[in-house]
Amino acid sequence: MSVTIQKIGPTEIEAESFRIIESEIGEHGLDPQTWAITRRVIHATADFAFRDNLKFHPQAIERGIAAIRAGKNILTDVNMTAIGISKGLLGHFGGTVSCGVADPAIAIRAKELGKTRSQTAISEGLNEDVGIIAIGNAPTALLQIMKILKERPELNPLIIGVPVGFVNAAESKALLAESPHLYITSLGRKGGSPVAASITNALLHLAKEL
Repeated sequence: MSVTIQKIGPTEIEAESFRIIESEIGEHGLDPQTWAITRRVIHATADFAFRDNLKFHPQAIERGIAAIRAGKNILTDVNMTAIGISKGLLGHFGGTVSCGVADPAIAIRAKELGKTRSQTAISEGLNEDVGIIAIGNAPTALLQIMKILKERPELNPLIIGVPVGFVNAAESKALLAESPHLYITSLGRKGGSPVAASITNALLHLAKEL
């Protein structure tokens, strides 16, 4: 078997990846901003199925960009999602990324409540300074956020709800897509922290381009 390794500089890899995606996907029928987000998810996952299973609230992109440009913070369900988000781009607008799942106090509190650490951390981390919630791992966190926002609709952050898995992942995202909340989600079992981070980063790039 003969394998040819492409010679390409480090700064050219992303552009070349996008070129390959564009050439292979052909006509996609998405508007430029929706495509920019979808393309970055495909880039992060090498999975073209996301062209069809990402679902957007009609105001999600506009409101997400507005939250970033207003310096709002981003709250995540797990550290893996937080690590993947560009702190440089977010810091340009004055926002920060937070995740309390590794806080020992959260672990104690979660045990007392009989809840997951992600569920507990995201409950205690939500406040009026949070403009985007990025969930890529924990359906429990997504369900908890929807419960809180039903009681506190004035908060109204963008929910990037893309937990991956076999237990309540598809179900929690289906509920999100049927909810009145601002959301970007992926239908079915697919998702994950790289998807949540790539959606967030795409919004950051869009905010910078305006």
